[in-house]
Amino acid sequence: MARLRATWVPSQARAYRRDGGPWAVPTLDALLTAKGGEIVDGDSRLSPDAVNDVVARVAGGLRSQGIKKGDVVAWQLPNSLAAAVLARACWRVGAVAAPVLHSFGASEVSGALGQVDPALMVEIKADAISDPTAIVDRLGGDPVRPGTCGTRLSDVALVLFTSGSTGTPKAVLHTQRALSWKATLMSRVHGLGPTDAVLMPAPMAHISGLLNGVLVPGAAGLRAVLVRRFDPLQALELVDRERVSFLAGPPTFFVAMATALGDESGRQFDLSSVRLVSSGGASVTPAFVEDTARTFNCRVKRTYGSTEAPTVTTSTNDDPADKARDTDGRAVGLVELRVSDPVSGSKMGVGQRGELWVRGPEMFAGYVSPIQTADVIAPGGWFRTGDLATVDAEGWLCIVGRLKDVIIRGGENISASEVEAALEAHPGIRQAVAVGYPDPLMGERVAAFVVATSPFDLDECRRWFAERGVAKFKTPERVEQLTQLPLLGSGKPDRAQLQRRAAAL
Repeated sequence: MARLRATWVPSQARAYRRDGGPWAVPTLDALLTAKGGEIVDGDSRLSPDAVNDVVARVAGGLRSQGIKKGDVVAWQLPNSLAAAVLARACWRVGAVAAPVLHSFGASEVSGALGQVDPALMVEIKADAISDPTAIVDRLGGDPVRPGTCGTRLSDVALVLFTSGSTGTPKAVLHTQRALSWKATLMSRVHGLGPTDAVLMPAPMAHISGLLNGVLVPGAAGLRAVLVRRFDPLQALELVDRERVSFLAGPPTFFVAMATALGDESGRQFDLSSVRLVSSGGASVTPAFVEDTARTFNCRVKRTYGSTEAPTVTTSTNDDPADKARDTDGRAVGLVELRVSDPVSGSKMGVGQRGELWVRGPEMFAGYVSPIQTADVIAPGGWFRTGDLATVDAEGWLCIVGRLKDVIIRGGENISASEVEAALEAHPGIRQAVAVGYPDPLMGERVAAFVVATSPFDLDECRRWFAERGVAKFKTPERVEQLTQLPLLGSGKPDRAQLQRRAAAL
């Protein structure tokens, strides 16, 4: 049974540990219990007090099963009341929450949980995850009062799983202090309060879904409207019915909602409550910002962040609209940005293109693997993001590319090497290359080029990936069989040529 500890400590944590300062934040349980927020999940609508009651009882259930401070508790659930309550119940007893993406296949689940060896894997039937009574009946016990487990701000509170740029799953660690700081900060940056409501379709096993669906609503006291499975018409109906004022997520959500509005010209939705859209990920272009601003008649701003460094740049309501449209924002809070030469690590000049390095209080506390951690932490405590960027003299960031072969489909990071490994495990395939091709809805989709000894088409690809238990979002959506792959002078596959070919298929 694993006991997770930080494999590095961001330099800012050391600076503020003794004298308080900006890091004088409460533990997650104290923060979320003090303000809380209403949760709406389908037909269930729970007040902050009712949510706290369910959390206390589920925390008691965890304790009755022997869960204690530092233990890892895992689950695989879609967005739901149960998922939100489980995270908070873990923090009530000082356990480490380990949500697994609900779309992961068996192989991904095994690879993720194998790194953390959870003390408990919670299972709850789909028809009960939105019913507070059923949740308490299944998971509840004697209520646990806040502040009874001796949690420290330096304790690991959360582990999230991401493949990043390699096929090896990475288990990302976050502390109580970092998450509490981030939730409090983003409530202020977005200008959110108890009169606001957020619609949250992004999965809570991702940092965006957890941050904007649980942590920020709890810190700001706003209403969280949870979406189990995204449907654009349902989302529009919820925005209308729940008077949603804040929307956050990848462009996929907003493009689909705008398309649904056009397709359903006979239906009327009142979207006047929306005042802010915050979007990050692939295809957040100036054109997307303008189109989305017209659709919702509100301010739309770009953001940048990652699982390791959540929402480190954005703009505020006081910033010029063109900066929110044309850039990925400026550093928020105490975040520092640096553009470095990808090879030497030397600092680049203003406006020069290089690898983005980031450091700040919200940084992750390392991966479970110290080796993986060492690969991305530069001297001075900088996190090497692997993204290519420019930063102008006023601090405005523009992400211009990626150093690593990652395909970003609908906000999901897909490792090209992981897809290629699955393809090359097929007995008829000799060589495979996976690339992303542009898509107006998903940002990118996966295309596969294979050299095979027997026919291999899209149907066979889907069958093979399903048989191996690989998630659907990683399965190629275009397949072409070649007699040989185009090569560079170095002998490596010419990925750029294949990307152009995929886009033209």
